[in-house]
Amino acid sequence: MPTNPDLKAVPVRVAEAVPYADGSVVSRTLIQRDGGRLTLFSFDEGEGLSEQTSRSDLAVHVLDGEALLSIDGNAARLRAGELLVVPAGAPHSLQAATRLKLLLTQIR
Repeated sequence: MPTNPDLKAVPVRVAEAVPYADGSVVSRTLIQRDGGRLTLFSFDEGEGLSEQTSRSDLAVHVLDGEALLSIDGNAARLRAGELLVVPAGAPHSLQAATRLKLLLTQIR
């Protein structure tokens, strides 16, 4: 992974840009601007994020593994290569069904 903190004009193997860690969630913010944020996450199997809401729309793009999402009480299972949009204001939570890597795009 390049050490360029802005990652401008540098090719990145996205799924390799954040490591797995036993029993943990790891995150790495790639871009943060007034209009949004691009963050990579890795989750060990069974790890997750508790229910929350966001003032922004969120695009959850699974890079590796499987995620279980709950959005406004509706369950969804995402697999590698799939993307799901979480509307702003919708309560949502996530759990890793397997080891999981995802790219989260937050649009304000």
